[in-house]
Amino acid sequence: MNRLKKINFRLAVVLTVFLSPCVASIAWGQQTASKNTLDVGNTSADPKITPMSTPPETVEHWGVLPLTENSLHALPPLVGEKDTLPTFTRELIQVQWRASDPIDLYVIRPKGAVKPPVVLFLYGYPTDADKFRSDAFCQNIVKHGFAAVGFVSALTGQRYHDRPMKEWFVSELQESLGTSVHDVQMVLNYLATRDDLDMNHIGIFGQGSGGTIAILSATVDPRIKAIDVMDPWGDWPDWVAKSPQIPESERADYLKPDFLAKVAPLDPVRLIPQLKGRPFRLQENLFNLAIPEPVRKQIETTASGTAQIVEYHDTKEYGEKVSANGKMLEWMQSQLQDASQTITPKEFLEKAVATENKSRQKQ
Repeated sequence: MNRLKKINFRLAVVLTVFLSPCVASIAWGQQTASKNTLDVGNTSADPKITPMSTPPETVEHWGVLPLTENSLHALPPLVGEKDTLPTFTRELIQVQWRASDPIDLYVIRPKGAVKPPVVLFLYGYPTDADKFRSDAFCQNIVKHGFAAVGFVSALTGQRYHDRPMKEWFVSELQESLGTSVHDVQMVLNYLATRDDLDMNHIGIFGQGSGGTIAILSATVDPRIKAIDVMDPWGDWPDWVAKSPQIPESERADYLKPDFLAKVAPLDPVRLIPQLKGRPFRLQENLFNLAIPEPVRKQIETTASGTAQIVEYHDTKEYGEKVSANGKMLEWMQSQLQDASQTITPKEFLEKAVATENKSRQKQ
């Protein structure tokens, strides 16, 4: 994305915010050295949302992904709108766990389904929530038998405002990714309070930066049973050095050691090995020039042996294998039908820590 496109996008978002009374301003999580426990922001099987009029103080560590080392408290969700169509129902629900940072959450369920499996959808920066408002998109999803849940990541769409324009998704990459990973876990906590979804069969699909968030989220939340990503960002030193989405005038700032040190713990290349043993698919559009070739090769090498890797060489092949009649969702459908995981959250986290320790020893 060149500088002009980036500025135009940010101006459009700002104008949207000022023109729409439905969008609130955002307050940003503060990093602190202290550790706090949670009342609802954990991965327990029976999370509860504590009623309150305003969220208590938020303590959020963007570089620490598990909710157990952050302090987020959910307000009661607000149902904004519900559409009932012949094949699906769509709810727009406002959820919130940071002061002045409401999140528009879309829950799309197959009509008449009793506790369908769930797939979280996260599209990459700068995609907004328009896709979830599309009847054609929703109808295409529900025919696979699972419910779709979608929202936009931090510093994107309706969640990007009240910030200097020099602060954007990439300049605040640690915040953008860390906050969004926390959001995924909190969204799952909310979904677990409902009685109309199968929380034993949860998948996540992410594209671009959304693919990165999906990978990071799955490494800390064992409730996610299947992971499907397309062209994820990662391998930060190479990505920052070569990504066309970064204006040349800003690139040097992101190559500084302090910036790279902050995002290093949030690199999929470092965390992908923790997904071994769960259904994981890595889709790569080889014609997508937004992903630098060294980045693509490094992520693919890291995922080899852990993920099923699928490559699309041109737009024709992509159209035939992915976009035609929703074929891309068939993989997720098969995984959620077959997925089973008996490992407890405690065992999962112990395994993740052991894997991370081994990785550090090799380094």
